[in-house]
Amino acid sequence: MSLVTILPFVVLIGAMFLMTRSAKKKQNAASQMRNDMQPGSGVRTIGGMYATVKEVNEETVLLDAGPGVDLIFAKNAIGAVLGDEEYNRIVHGIEHDLKSDESVVPDDASSLTETDEPADASDDKPVDLGKKADDESAGEPADKLADESKDEPVAAESKKADDAELKKSDGESDTK
Repeated sequence: MSLVTILPFVVLIGAMFLMTRSAKKKQNAASQMRNDMQPGSGVRTIGGMYATVKEVNEETVLLDAGPGVDLIFAKNAIGAVLGDEEYNRIVHGIEHDLKSDESVVPDDASSLTETDEPADASDDKPVDLGKKADDESAGEPADKLADESKDEPVAAESKKADDAELKKSDGESDTK
């Protein structure tokens, strides 16, 4: 066997070794995280339920999911052990104290203008989202509409002639 035929197998075996090695590291880290759980810790199960650890046993964990609701889960069902700040933010909606030296951003755009006065409503032009063709013809005098209707047949005939010339230029013949 030559080196060219053996090299792909060696590369494949090396890639498989590296993948299993990284998966084993992740598995060991998850196992260590589950073993380090202590009562009072906030956890998220693999099903997405948030609870507080009440008791840790060899293979199971007793979780407090709410007032008077105690649940027993397998240790493998714990997806993540959360820090106190993260658990309180997710479960109770309590945000951590913000830094007091940061500037406060207002909810409106009044701070973006130079003056403190609100802009006049008369400066804003109304936006018309209706159909323009119907609105314009409704407000025009009847004489102007009559003049336009006279010009329409001429415009339509010239358009047909232009279309016919385009078709002829594509190499088609005049005969049918």
